[in-house]
Amino acid sequence: MSELTAYHEAGHALMAHLLGGQVQLVTIEPDDDDGPRRSGDAQILWRRSRMSDREFAAKSVQVHLAGPVAEMIYSGEPYHPAFIAEWSADWEGALAAAELLVPDKRKRVAHIEQISIALHRQLQGDDLWPALAAIADHLLAHETLDAEQVEEILEQYS
Repeated sequence: MSELTAYHEAGHALMAHLLGGQVQLVTIEPDDDDGPRRSGDAQILWRRSRMSDREFAAKSVQVHLAGPVAEMIYSGEPYHPAFIAEWSADWEGALAAAELLVPDKRKRVAHIEQISIALHRQLQGDDLWPALAAIADHLLAHETLDAEQVEEILEQYS
């Protein structure tokens, strides 16, 4: 289970990095003191002054979905992100972020499904999968990575 969680959190971290966010912390051993029980956590810092609300919403959707997509690729199981209980917070976060982009809920679901498909193609590519796997490997070895460690890992894939 920890390997799936590592790939899941690595997906969030890599996508946030690619979209201009700064990964402050990514972990597969989160504290239980600040909310619901979860098996991993990625804390991202965004410079909101540099983007519109719509741009931030679009980036948020991708970051929310990148965790489940990375886990799907790693496991080889093409699940729908809405139907896996462990991914419900990711799906709901993507759905909420996309509301600004696509107000109609039925169309919004179709929109984020298409983003999931595009992310699947993108993340499994030869240019991104090794970087994602490197983050996951470091998470498995150290459980938590800070901003400096994530940047150091990803420097090798720039």
